[in-house]
Amino acid sequence: MDAEEFRRRGKEMVDLVADYLENIEDRPVYPDVEPGYLRSLIPTEAPQDPENYEDIIKDVERVIMPGITHWHSPNFFAYFPTASSYPAMLADMLCGAIGCIGFSWAASPACTELETVMLDWLGKMLQLPECFLAGTHGQGGGVIQGTASEATLMSLLAARCKAVRRIQATNSDMSEMEILSKLVAYTSDQAHSSVERAALIGGVKMKKVPTDEHYAVRKDMFMKMVEEDKADGLLPFYFCATLGTTPSCAFDKTEELGPLCNEENMWMHIDAAYAGSAFICPEFRPLLNGVEFADSFNFNPHKWLLINFDCSAMCIWVCNYGVILFFLLPGLVTDYRHWQIPLGRRFRSLKMWFVFRMYGLNGLQAYIRKHVVLAKEFESLVRADKRFEICADVVLGLVCFRLKGSNELNQNLLKRITQCREIHLVPCQLSGRFVLRFAICARKIESHHVQKAWQHITQLTFELLQEPEH
Repeated sequence: MDAEEFRRRGKEMVDLVADYLENIEDRPVYPDVEPGYLRSLIPTEAPQDPENYEDIIKDVERVIMPGITHWHSPNFFAYFPTASSYPAMLADMLCGAIGCIGFSWAASPACTELETVMLDWLGKMLQLPECFLAGTHGQGGGVIQGTASEATLMSLLAARCKAVRRIQATNSDMSEMEILSKLVAYTSDQAHSSVERAALIGGVKMKKVPTDEHYAVRKDMFMKMVEEDKADGLLPFYFCATLGTTPSCAFDKTEELGPLCNEENMWMHIDAAYAGSAFICPEFRPLLNGVEFADSFNFNPHKWLLINFDCSAMCIWVCNYGVILFFLLPGLVTDYRHWQIPLGRRFRSLKMWFVFRMYGLNGLQAYIRKHVVLAKEFESLVRADKRFEICADVVLGLVCFRLKGSNELNQNLLKRITQCREIHLVPCQLSGRFVLRFAICARKIESHHVQKAWQHITQLTFELLQEPEH
């Protein structure tokens, strides 16, 4: 493919993408395929000779689209949103064209410097304490990770190293292995599995703190566990608080927990993967109160801030800047390869730059608020139907609900919803109950999509309850 064909095919691809997204709700939101469906549709080996572009594009519809779950359909209400916008897509095209591997400042100065500035822009949108911003003095600052899972792992590894150094400074006779065997980390029993995985990779114990009736970690229970572990000779060193848990969008009480972590020399990391985007709205910013006690903070603009995957923003407090850098000497030049697990990195900040400029803060706030309003609309529909119950506080864009009755009844309802493929939901477990999650996800979702989804759910509910066993 030469430049002239690329120009032609590029325009065709833009049309294909625009047509796909503009007509996405005409497609079944969930695929009707079985595991292994794709292998029989393509050759067992790569071709020896070049194939033509038209045949490849035809195979996108024949091979790929039947196995796609359409995350950007307004009929998709599963998991949490994955962000998408045209400015971000265009920026990703430019990123691919520039093709730099920005592991160091020298490798491509603009790649490093734009990222530093974009994370400061984002920190100011969130009204983060100044100690999280790079400013012009290179103190504190942010980095784009691929996912919140990576950010959690990075924070835990840095906390582990800091704890080992601190303990050896006053107990020089303790070996690193002895210290590691006694270190203990904590997180909520509602935390994402990636937090527990970080501890497994980091080779440290992790304990789950029981939550209250709102599925939030409170100080009293956490302090009790810390004291018991200290009495048993363990060394508490890390706590991962969650703001917006995956099951129910619950919020740990960081204003209570933060001072305790500071008193106990425990690193507090805040994982706000989904909910963090909402904190750009003044009315939701109080949910982030307590961040001033944190050592690191992370959320995913690629979930709810119109920036396509991958873009996970991690901000580090100034006092831990040197620790997170894999413990290299500080300098005026940031080399982001020392802030992450891989060395190579893409020019991801271009997406932030395009989106922030083309939407503006007001446009991003309006997008968040619209999703919250639609979630409240769905909540009101559920509450008006006495067959159903709301199972957790509806704070942002997630509604947890269920049919009153057994877990089996709700499992059967979800099975019917999935088989119809008109809307897509996923479940969670709350207090031993099987619960359906309804998350507002799509960029183009409107009230009539919410109303249609509820009508579909109630129709399937009516059919289910007509069966003799119910």
